[in-house]
Amino acid sequence: MELAVLNIQGGQTGRTITLSPEVFGMETPNDHAIYLDVKYIMANQRQGTHKTKTRAEVVGSTKKLYRQKGTGNARQGNKRSPLHRHGGRIFGPVPHGYGFKLNKKQRALARKSALTYKAQEAAITVVENFVFDTPKTKNFLSLLESLKVNGKKILFVLPATTEAEREARIAATAKGNAPKKVLNTVYLSGRNVPNVNIVSASDINTYDLLKAQVLVMTEDAVGYVNEKLS
Repeated sequence: MELAVLNIQGGQTGRTITLSPEVFGMETPNDHAIYLDVKYIMANQRQGTHKTKTRAEVVGSTKKLYRQKGTGNARQGNKRSPLHRHGGRIFGPVPHGYGFKLNKKQRALARKSALTYKAQEAAITVVENFVFDTPKTKNFLSLLESLKVNGKKILFVLPATTEAEREARIAATAKGNAPKKVLNTVYLSGRNVPNVNIVSASDINTYDLLKAQVLVMTEDAVGYVNEKLS
């Protein structure tokens, strides 16, 4: 499958790029793999910090309220009992992780299936490699308008992080101020635009692909995805 490469003005560059049939042209996309990968991503995003206090943790005296027999009342222990107001909770939630293991091949299959669906829907736009001289949201909005994708939920895929950028990120991490994403001028220009998610080609995932209506990729990003998922 081949797609025309557009320039940042939305015009034809006269070049085409080949989408790997193994990645963008699967005969039978695997819906179950997509379901598992989305579940895996959503589960890992859960903090799992929910907590209630048991009768051992609530504030209150541990003295027995009254003697065991002879009062005519039901047997009672102390005021921390879950049966009393302000008592502890029985079998309440405790902090725990929701993540689970999913094989790399299964996750790769899910991404390929999602990319195949995007190709079948003709929802992929390829733009030439570019950078802005300075970060400016106006330039990014103009780009979206030129590509005729404005007003839609967009996943904008930039080239994968280079070795130099990785080293810079490691150095920044050592100082405690590592960026969460590739901070180039394109990302800085579009990060505050509604309904636009800008990611590196090495960071695309099934959930982001399914959530987006349009997938905009640079030439190098397509090459990276072709190579890594083939």
